[in-house]
Amino acid sequence: MKVLWRDHFDGVVNRAALDGNRKVAGRVSLGDVLAQLGRHRPVFHSEADLQHSFARALWELSPDVHSRLEVPQRSEGKAEYLDLLCIGPSSRTAIEFKYFTRRWTGTVGTPAEDYALKGHAATDLARLHYVRDIARLERFCRRSDQNGLAVMLTNDASLWTPPGAGRGLTRDKDFRIHQGRELAGTLLWAEGAYEANTCTLRGAYRLHWKPYSELDGLGGEFRYLAVSVSPPSNATDDGPSHV
Repeated sequence: MKVLWRDHFDGVVNRAALDGNRKVAGRVSLGDVLAQLGRHRPVFHSEADLQHSFARALWELSPDVHSRLEVPQRSEGKAEYLDLLCIGPSSRTAIEFKYFTRRWTGTVGTPAEDYALKGHAATDLARLHYVRDIARLERFCRRSDQNGLAVMLTNDASLWTPPGAGRGLTRDKDFRIHQGRELAGTLLWAEGAYEANTCTLRGAYRLHWKPYSELDGLGGEFRYLAVSVSPPSNATDDGPSHV
């Protein structure tokens, strides 16, 4: 198989400029971490593989940032679990990951590995779960020294492509995450027919997809979407640590 990802990576390496306002634990930009990650890992076996590999790349760039996986976030007697908490000397970043794939097989990376990605057909649920991640981060980021990042990596172009003009209404209309869309306010699933899926966002988020890697074959183009969540204006430094 002819692998194109290194040539593609050289063309998009300046991610720090694109993501300069998205610092992880106040130390390194999200763009730098993904650039470091992409040098060896243009694709991942699973979401857990992505999480662990991201934490490793972050440590390589900033050893004074400590990463913790599956950190409980307790509120009103119940616990939710955060994918990754990055703790720096003076600030922290909560990160939620989504890795949504279509079928792709190939051998790639350094060292080379065989990959056989499965296809996840339910793009409507991928959108719902990503928006839920943003809402979760708004709840989790209650300290003035903590920001959040909701990151989705995918090779399914239907997630970043705007719907066609002739496309009818779909139950996930409010949750679409294509390039250039803004997410804000109360989002209704199936026009409110299923209240359990209603999401209300505190902030407003303009969505910009960026290239991650380009591999040979159908489904070989990977892009990522990152939404940065800031703490509320009334946040304090003495909020719960959840560690």
